[in-house]
Amino acid sequence: MDTYDVIVVGGSYAGISAAMQLARARRRVLVVDAGRRRNRYARHSHGFLGQDGREAAAIVADARAQLMKYGTVRWHDGTATLAVPRDGGFRVSLADGEAAHGQRLVLATGVVDELPAIPGLAERWGASVFHCPYCHGYELEQGRIGVLATGAHSLHHALMLPDWGQVTFFLNAAFEPDAEQLAKLAARGVTLERTPVRAIAGRATVALRDGREMAMDGLFVVSRLRGASPLAELLGCDMEEGALGKYVRTDMMKATSVAGVYACGDLARMTGNVAMAVADGAMAGAAAHQSLMFGAPA
Repeated sequence: MDTYDVIVVGGSYAGISAAMQLARARRRVLVVDAGRRRNRYARHSHGFLGQDGREAAAIVADARAQLMKYGTVRWHDGTATLAVPRDGGFRVSLADGEAAHGQRLVLATGVVDELPAIPGLAERWGASVFHCPYCHGYELEQGRIGVLATGAHSLHHALMLPDWGQVTFFLNAAFEPDAEQLAKLAARGVTLERTPVRAIAGRATVALRDGREMAMDGLFVVSRLRGASPLAELLGCDMEEGALGKYVRTDMMKATSVAGVYACGDLARMTGNVAMAVADGAMAGAAAHQSLMFGAPA
């Protein structure tokens, strides 16, 4: 069983960022990556300083290539199935039967978006159906934007998105605004549509159950989030219950409630994007390194 200073589980933006800090500190690092980057459905990434508009896959590929120039880093394409405290660190079991030991553990495993079961919606995720206005709103050129309600939290989307276009709020029997909320929506120029949605067709055409079709240039939906890996909960990390799902509770240094375990990226925040994931990873990597020198927080 190989031994490392730090094992980073997750090789997307947060995980590579964490590993980079550790590699530059000349620490032995193992990155375990299952290859299921959250924004793999979106061709381009926006809003990330210096990379705006680049293909998302190219950003990650370049980052990995830069990381692997450091001789103390090993990359493993595969899934970490279990992590348990062992010998002052953590034993990480891999799906192919291998195992590795790390003095510290950084979890950057990301989340999975759970979408409403509407025909045609999932197939357009990342192409014309989105969750982040800052990531995708500008490219809709102030056109026709639909917001598909999944609950009361969708009101926030509906009130934000008029800055990016002409908004229709499809309530879809998932949410009914009260008088105060109706006044706010009216003040923002949002059109309400109460007829339930039957399917999504074309680029982003909303087919309603009464037979009408409303062509949109893009749709926004608040997805339900769940961790892409069970490792944090198996380790006993404290969780927070956010409006969109559970996420790992961390302190300002990205340390979890389990000594020696750090969490970063979408796994450890209620909402996020590429820039936030990279920042989180840098903090987690630096904190894990400093804990090797000065001791992990209790």
